[in-house]
Amino acid sequence: MAEALLGALALMLVIEGLLPFVAPASWRRVFEQAVRLGDGQIRFIGLCSILAGLVLLWFWR
Repeated sequence: MAEALLGALALMLVIEGLLPFVAPASWRRVFEQAVRLGDGQIRFIGLCSILAGLVLLWFWR
């Protein structure tokens, strides 16, 4: 279990690092726009991300 969790964390870090590495200017613009979002909008994005991850896990298993 710990090995799978570590692998998932490593893959997440690789995916998270792709945009800043490939297109730093675009990443900066996206980050600046995200800073302007309200708390409710950020929470909604987080909830959607959690739900998408759970759905993907459900289909994968």
